[in-house]
Amino acid sequence: MKPLFSLLSPAGARARLTVLIFHRVLREPDPLFPDEVDAARFDELLGWAKSWFNVLPLDTAIRQLHEGNLPARAAALSFDDGYADNHDVALPLLQKHGLPCSFFVATGFLDGGRMWNDTLIEAVRLSTLPTLDLRGLSDGEGEDLGLHTLGDTGNRRAALSRLIERVKYLPPEPRLACVDAIAARAEVNPPGDLMMTSEQVKALHRAGMQVGAHTVSHPILATLDANRAADEIARSRDMLQSLLGATVGLFAYPNGKPGTDYLPDVHPALVRELGFDAAVSTRWAAARRADDVFQIPRFTPWDRAGLKFGLRLVRNLFN
Repeated sequence: MKPLFSLLSPAGARARLTVLIFHRVLREPDPLFPDEVDAARFDELLGWAKSWFNVLPLDTAIRQLHEGNLPARAAALSFDDGYADNHDVALPLLQKHGLPCSFFVATGFLDGGRMWNDTLIEAVRLSTLPTLDLRGLSDGEGEDLGLHTLGDTGNRRAALSRLIERVKYLPPEPRLACVDAIAARAEVNPPGDLMMTSEQVKALHRAGMQVGAHTVSHPILATLDANRAADEIARSRDMLQSLLGATVGLFAYPNGKPGTDYLPDVHPALVRELGFDAAVSTRWAAARRADDVFQIPRFTPWDRAGLKFGLRLVRNLFN
């Protein structure tokens, strides 16, 4: 794979930057989410990345891309959200391979908080009810959330797929109220240790990893007015800078799809005005020198086999 990556991602002005995105690294595979990365798989992926790419800190890679002096086969690694397993599971593996990584943290969930999707996931996972009755709860569009069978893992996975999509684009406060109501209907008290503590974020920084901002409450920025969006972005950065005693220059858009989750004609300019150096999206592509440094794309193949994983990265270089 290395010669092919060298050909398609040369050094200098024609360079391409591949940025891989992750969210969690589980200790063991999760039957509800069989495609979620676990420790053994992450270890394997890091081995491929180290063998095929020149893995750089994300801020360095973006700066060199913009300046036209990026090395061949350049790549960077990143995590979004701030899960505790980023520190407990991913960090030791990154240190084992000697690779840098950037961690984008939604600050409102540190120290015992929980993201809305995890309240929903754990409610469905842990409920002992045969059927989850959500009649009378609305998805914000006036549609009833209905009845969901919880008989086995397949049923629970199907229920989560439907519910996550229906709740995702609610405004932050109604979304939180909705998933709390779902947990109550499921008769579940979800765990409060899924996200990092402040000390774990500081430990990442002490280990030489980069920490970036990811808003406070992980809202869909496209649904907020400009003042609310600016507040979410700036407060997350300010909290992290106070915590770390260091400048936080990188930002990741929550969910990150241009035009759906953030507005390309609004939010990159806002992030620039707030003083950030660069920002990343979740658009599938490899970055080129001419790309907006406040909309750097990211992508991670889902293939299990090394050859297929590598070939999908090759295909991504053409996007």
